Amino acid sequence: MLRGMLRLAILVLPLAHLSAQEIDANITWQSRRSSTIADQIADPAERKAFIELSRQASPSWMLERAQSFLTHFPQSAFLFQAYDVAARASFDLGEYDSGLAWARESLALLPENPLLLVSVADVEARTHQNSAAISAARDALDYLDRFTAPSTISPQHWPEVKRKLQASANFAQGRALLNEGLALAAGEERSRRLKEGEDALLQARQLNPSDSEITYLLGLAQLAEKKTMPAAASFAAVYRVNDSLSAKALADLQSLYRTATPEPQVSFERFLRQAEESKMAPPAEAGHEKSQAPAQALPAYAGSESCRGCHQEIYRQWSQTGMAKMLRPYAPQNVIGDFEKDNKFYTGEEDSFRRGKLETAHAQGGELFARMVIRNGRHYFDIRPADGTWRTYPVNYTIGSKFQQAYATRLANGEIHVFPIQYSRIAHRWINYWKIIDGPESERADLGSWQKLDASTSYQAICAVCHTSQLRNRKNGGFDVENVEFREPGIDCEMCHGPSAQHVAEMTMNEPYPKRALDPPVNFGELQSRDFLRVCAQCHMQSAVRTPGPGGELNYSSSGEFFRTDLSIPFGEFSRKGFYKDGRFRQTTFIVEALERSQCYRKGNVTCGTCHDPHGHDAASNLKSLSYPDQPDLMCTGCHSQFQSAATLAAHTHHAAESQGSRCVSCHMPRIMDSVLFEARTHRIDDIPNAAMTERFGQRESPNACLLCHSEKDARWVKKEMERWKSLPQG
Repeated sequence: MLRGMLRLAILVLPLAHLSAQEIDANITWQSRRSSTIADQIADPAERKAFIELSRQASPSWMLERAQSFLTHFPQSAFLFQAYDVAARASFDLGEYDSGLAWARESLALLPENPLLLVSVADVEARTHQNSAAISAARDALDYLDRFTAPSTISPQHWPEVKRKLQASANFAQGRALLNEGLALAAGEERSRRLKEGEDALLQARQLNPSDSEITYLLGLAQLAEKKTMPAAASFAAVYRVNDSLSAKALADLQSLYRTATPEPQVSFERFLRQAEESKMAPPAEAGHEKSQAPAQALPAYAGSESCRGCHQEIYRQWSQTGMAKMLRPYAPQNVIGDFEKDNKFYTGEEDSFRRGKLETAHAQGGELFARMVIRNGRHYFDIRPADGTWRTYPVNYTIGSKFQQAYATRLANGEIHVFPIQYSRIAHRWINYWKIIDGPESERADLGSWQKLDASTSYQAICAVCHTSQLRNRKNGGFDVENVEFREPGIDCEMCHGPSAQHVAEMTMNEPYPKRALDPPVNFGELQSRDFLRVCAQCHMQSAVRTPGPGGELNYSSSGEFFRTDLSIPFGEFSRKGFYKDGRFRQTTFIVEALERSQCYRKGNVTCGTCHDPHGHDAASNLKSLSYPDQPDLMCTGCHSQFQSAATLAAHTHHAAESQGSRCVSCHMPRIMDSVLFEARTHRIDDIPNAAMTERFGQRESPNACLLCHSEKDARWVKKEMERWKSLPQG
């Protein structure tokens, strides 16, 4: 099965011609493509070598090319792909140990690679690395459910490819579970493992019924469980195929016939027919063919004001938060930008933000592009497009309220367009923010795009999906400039808690009704981490591909679950501006994706609500909505209670208990993510300072938490210190 599966995976290997998706964009199926990955490589020699990796050739040639790339370009931003090629080629050559070593290197840089994980799981199961195989297979299945088709394969072909990859992952998982079960003595644990293995193999067979290796292994699992007739049915199916496994299946059938036939007069052929006619057990879950009832219609939306009567204090606190102020109709007191003194912006200004610093280069001959002014107490933008004629636009909306603020105007036709210049409260100046975070040739970063007033500056097309509530297209389309409307500005109560009309009506009549925790209004205190995060991910997941609902719903649903669960673009297809070379996320727009990598989320049920209060009492001073702004360790020691002791904490951190070096977030959530011109903490919560990565890529491309404080030191010092710590007696 391995060779066929490798050939299948090679077809969707993400290499040179993939799209490089921009960061901080409203991603739809129409806006998915931008530039090619190879175009991001400045060094011509590296680009040529990288493109060579995409050529299909013999495994030995591909392994040689991958090794050559890794040798000549050890600091490339695309090492995860070179390691991937080396791993697959090694597997195809039967060099499993080296292939797994290459794969581990690739997955350390890009863990969310289901195609590689399927191959890894298969090899690990074959070599009896059972626990690792089960983990890799389950991760692969999770990622196959989470991500869209790679852009190297057509949407028409992806369902079949995905189905076969899922079959391979289930096969590897079933094989590993069967290995584990057979190694155990008779008892409850052995029975459980064998049953789980059989269920995984049943899934695999349903997904890929033509693969006789799956059916044969299923027969062995059923035989181990003493399920004689189901095992015979599986072996009979393989025997009839007449391939390389048919002889084995026949031998197993003959053995079963000799031991399981109670009546001597039953011939082997009759036994065979009985096995084939017996009802084969259905899979535990029918996977892609599982029948589903139509999604139930949701209650109507009542609006935030309907919550105010019963939840006055929570409503008051929410109204002061950044979520409530994501978009507000113009009011002079809400404007934070400088419209009086430093209120001009010139063409040619080049801003960049790296490692916490905003750097500006003023081009010679720059011309005045915009004046931000107040006339008769009203705020306006004066903009001079290419024809040199000044045009004046009123500020009709403010976008944001804490660290940065953008402004929008409403045209006579109802369209809302965002001015290309934003005001940074941190830098105390006007900036072309899109120019800072976008790649080259970004349409919205081009000041000349303003005069077109098209989708590149449209609030409805770009911003509204995460800045307004209950966004829909009146004509059941997508994110058009003309037909998109929203119920409320900002993020209202019902974006997080769900439509509340039924709740309001029944509470008004004093008739409480039974409901699940996930039914509107959501009870977040009872949710598991996955569902909790899915609600927050509606806005905080960069990789989501936004798909309109049947009634034109763009950021909510009218049936089923009220929140959207959009598939994600594979991370390898994004512009490398979103990532450090060590694979960690660089931009806060990937905040949910970063948390999903954390074991605190994957195993510890951590959610956004563990650390953040979306309607706290101190929104004005607590801009990040932290649950424990003055005692940040409490966000961690609720689970890791052993570190509530100052002595244990100091022994763990090797710093004084009250120092910054002993704060959990200092080491495990360093400030390395670019936000709106400030450094935010990574939300891959179990991040551990990795001296080897920093030594390889440098502090700029692999920022080390230790060196953020000890900036006079280097990665070699970090490595020695951490080795010294390990040698100390553990208290």
